[in-house]
Amino acid sequence: MAHIQLNDLRKSYAGQEVIHGITMNIANGEFVVIVGPSGCGKSTLLRMVAGLEGITGGTISIGDRVVNDLEPRQRDIAMVFQNYALYPHMSVRENMAYGLKIAKMPAAEIEARVAKAAAMLELEPYLDRKPRALSGGQRQRVAMGRALVREPAAFLLDEPLSNLDAKLRVQMRLQIKDLHQTTGQTMLYVTHDQVEAMTLADRLIVMNKGVAEQIATPQEVYMTPASEFVAGFIGSPAMNIFTVQVQGGEAMLPGGHRLPIAGLPARPEVRLGLRPEDMEVVGEDVPGIPVVLRSVEWLGADAFGYGTIEGSDVPMTLRLPGATAAARGQRLRVAPVEGRWHLFAPDTGKRL
Repeated sequence: MAHIQLNDLRKSYAGQEVIHGITMNIANGEFVVIVGPSGCGKSTLLRMVAGLEGITGGTISIGDRVVNDLEPRQRDIAMVFQNYALYPHMSVRENMAYGLKIAKMPAAEIEARVAKAAAMLELEPYLDRKPRALSGGQRQRVAMGRALVREPAAFLLDEPLSNLDAKLRVQMRLQIKDLHQTTGQTMLYVTHDQVEAMTLADRLIVMNKGVAEQIATPQEVYMTPASEFVAGFIGSPAMNIFTVQVQGGEAMLPGGHRLPIAGLPARPEVRLGLRPEDMEVVGEDVPGIPVVLRSVEWLGADAFGYGTIEGSDVPMTLRLPGATAAARGQRLRVAPVEGRWHLFAPDTGKRL
């Protein structure tokens, strides 16, 4: 395993910069997930590290080597793609061993590495099967096994679970986490799925339009998002974010309602963020936000209420107890849990 250093990394196409100066050090054995919406540059960034995309500026180091000008095969990395990229005419064993045979590794060493990886990934019963006889999850495990047998300095994984159904994604997520904890390998993983990102990562790179909006642990990203974009992207359902006027230590809400918020800055208005799970139903005598419900979704232990702030068309989402009797058209008064609010600058979107 090895650390990966990105220093002011940039990429342009036809003079248009699409990756804007990303700097990060990924420690030995760290699991870092690049997450963001489609088109944000996350796969481009991963492919730059792999050597599949050239860079316009900056440096990439893997271990003690600057690898800017090295071919992918010279970088000592293994990449796992979302489409598996297995040879259909080869067995699982042959697929896993193929790269080692090309490298002219001794047959006994190849067999030992394949057996070890197959045991880790629970592929032993399938070693003599062809890919067409496997499920999607099994094929993805073969692709991971093929990378694992190489014993690379780092693993790069590009949306490896996106072709799997929801149940298989959960199973494979656990398997990948297990694999990382067992091998201690450095892993750089790309996904658009925030659940994958939050559950797998030691640290996240949250990307938006080629910019790393925040690099932090999942807990830090959730509790103290660095920008309005991060706040809205991480968390499900999404954070409620709307503009409020600041008057004498109180937030003037849409619809003319007032809410005391500690730490309001001395500026005319701010963007206020409230997570659905950070609000509670309160009595009419408590300062709060009146919400008129449009619909309620029951999910078992929890329910989610969707409505608008009374007297406005500003949407609000609330997490409610599963036993709630709330229904369409009902008015609820809610207030944020003390200290569990987020303030952002209207002009820059940055956290205040």
